[in-house]
Amino acid sequence: MKLCMIGTGYVGLVSGVCFSDLGNDVICVDKDINKINLLKKGKIPIYEPGLSELVIKNYKNKKLKFSSDLKTSVKNSDIIFICVGTPTKKSGSSADLSQIYNVAKKISLSINKFKIIITKSTVPVTTGDQIEKILSKKNSKNKFAVVSNPEFLREGEAIRDFTYPDRIVIGSNDKKSNRIMKNLYSPLISKGAQYIHSSRRAAELIKYASNAFLATKITFINEIANLCEKTGINVEDISIGMGLDKRIGSRFLRAGPAYGGSCFPKDTRAITSTGDEFKTNLSVIKSVIKSNQNRSNILLKRVHEILKNKVKNKKITFLGVTFKANTDDMRDSSSLIMIPSLAKKGALIKYFDPTGYKKDFEKIKNVSYENTIKKSLDGSDLVIIHTEWNDFKSLNFKKLVKGKKFIIYDMRNIYSPTKIKGQGFKYFSIGR
Repeated sequence: MKLCMIGTGYVGLVSGVCFSDLGNDVICVDKDINKINLLKKGKIPIYEPGLSELVIKNYKNKKLKFSSDLKTSVKNSDIIFICVGTPTKKSGSSADLSQIYNVAKKISLSINKFKIIITKSTVPVTTGDQIEKILSKKNSKNKFAVVSNPEFLREGEAIRDFTYPDRIVIGSNDKKSNRIMKNLYSPLISKGAQYIHSSRRAAELIKYASNAFLATKITFINEIANLCEKTGINVEDISIGMGLDKRIGSRFLRAGPAYGGSCFPKDTRAITSTGDEFKTNLSVIKSVIKSNQNRSNILLKRVHEILKNKVKNKKITFLGVTFKANTDDMRDSSSLIMIPSLAKKGALIKYFDPTGYKKDFEKIKNVSYENTIKKSLDGSDLVIIHTEWNDFKSLNFKKLVKGKKFIIYDMRNIYSPTKIKGQGFKYFSIGR
């Protein structure tokens, strides 16, 4: 099939590349000409394991193309995926859909035959209805179908998630587009992927509801971890005991920093905004948002306690600053709150992250990037393991920094408390 992916961000690029790897002819479109030129050279603007190899392979065999010409790309394609950003509005908590609607207007001018227009971006309920209205102003309704096909790609695991999905959700209000979409996804369905067909509005809500529930699980176990610290209980025992209940499941029951990234923060805000719009108080999700916003403050308070409230001139190392491992995504990462706050109190901060230097910290005094773990640890009073990169899971702290007994605050519970304390280090973790 001939596919057009509008937007070469995380969703559009990963999905487009993976569709081309299934044998489809895919053209990825972006208004950023510099990004398009870099992609043609095999240079990837995001950090995602395995993506670069797939881009080079499929671009070379001409199944994958890159262009800044939206009009021609739409005309030459059968299925158009809208994959542009839907960030939170600067004023309020609802999703900013301006990019979605601008793209829809441009598509409406280039429909020359029957096309399926798909929202792959995460959008609130009724967005598909609005897209349909925009397209109808310039085209008869028998020339197009609007479908919701939400993505469920985890950063760092996106290629595997696309190839072996838990489910494929297609929200369409007509049989023809459903038949075509089922055919498009047939290589994945034949490998066992569950294909779910629903109304368009239901598919839009499935994505938001899923992210809100996963965010709730993270926030829930973080609150339980707070209680565990007060009562001398190991939160990992609680996670295992709960997770073995098949109704609950073990995933997303790992205590740590606040949730962040491209989805959970903006999607939880957006679904509560939709609830307000339809006069429905989503009080549970609102509580989750509030608790998560307070999470970094709780962890900061713990840092102050560990340092006996003597933060000024203390040398603090952050191992990892991204919101999670296997991504360079800094959006809503706890480090964006913790590092500036500690630096403001007079701490001297060094950080190391496998994805390199972060512009987010360049204007903050007393914050510096080190390009090796060893350099970042040198002279440190407190080491904070912020992100669970594999690079940090088997460190021999004794060998890395000889003779220096710094304090370790393991926010990901990577290490055994007994083992680290046995090496002579003071060790603190989350909920245990």
